[in-house]
Amino acid sequence: MPPPAEPPTEVFASEAEDHSGQSNLALAFLVLPKAKRRDMDVFYTFCRVVDDIADSPALPLATKQQYLDAWKRNLTKPESEPQPHRLGMQMRALMRRYQLPVEHLLEIIAGVEMDLAPVRYADWDELRRYCYRVASVVGLVSIEIFGYRHADCRIYAEELGLALQTTNILRDVARDYSNGGRIYLPQDEMERFGVTEEHLRTGREDEAVRALARFQAERSENFYRRALAALPAEDRRSMVAAEIMRTVYHRILERIEDDGYRILSQDYRLGKLTKLWLVLRAWSTNRWS
Repeated sequence: MPPPAEPPTEVFASEAEDHSGQSNLALAFLVLPKAKRRDMDVFYTFCRVVDDIADSPALPLATKQQYLDAWKRNLTKPESEPQPHRLGMQMRALMRRYQLPVEHLLEIIAGVEMDLAPVRYADWDELRRYCYRVASVVGLVSIEIFGYRHADCRIYAEELGLALQTTNILRDVARDYSNGGRIYLPQDEMERFGVTEEHLRTGREDEAVRALARFQAERSENFYRRALAALPAEDRRSMVAAEIMRTVYHRILERIEDDGYRILSQDYRLGKLTKLWLVLRAWSTNRWS
């Protein structure tokens, strides 16, 4: 049987599209030393590339799976075999430099693969698995690049990943539904609060939607508290980029709470000056800890 055909080069090309300006993560990278900022750029580009494959409206489902399978092969094949794509080579270099477990990178791909099927999650346990893969594991890889000393920093990364992803989900409920009818809210919790897909389709914001959103926000707040409690004092300085992310996304959550959970009609984004102030505050707080 012939080997599977490799996808086009751009599927692996870090220079194919610059995603760094599209995320709050770019702000956090600014405080990193040059070498670590370069390495985080490579890792984040990998995350964006595989996520873009899964999200692409132009690619058939079979092609998306083919491209993601090609990424799995390139991450796991023996070192002696050539890496024909620049981003693949950069990722293998990162894996060697920081002893990154390939299982973590495969988990990230498994997470974006969950977006290939119609997105529905029966309960929090199912959704938590998705959040862990696409956010907590990203955090676990990131702290290896940042550098840490205490094992509890891995707990911090897991909890913070869940906090950030659940905040993203709450902020983007309307946007996700408009993108192929995706729903990242547990179905059993929607039923418990009396929220239906009709609410999402029509943008009807009533007390049921606000109560469900309040419940989701309380879950996110709990993850933020647990993350901060788990952050070891000796690692606060090295985790300054992650703490910037925590500060920025927690402020987004506060905006949602202060505005009465109007998640179907409002676009909760922070302005540039607000972000800059939060970045400087987080940097100064953790830099001198």
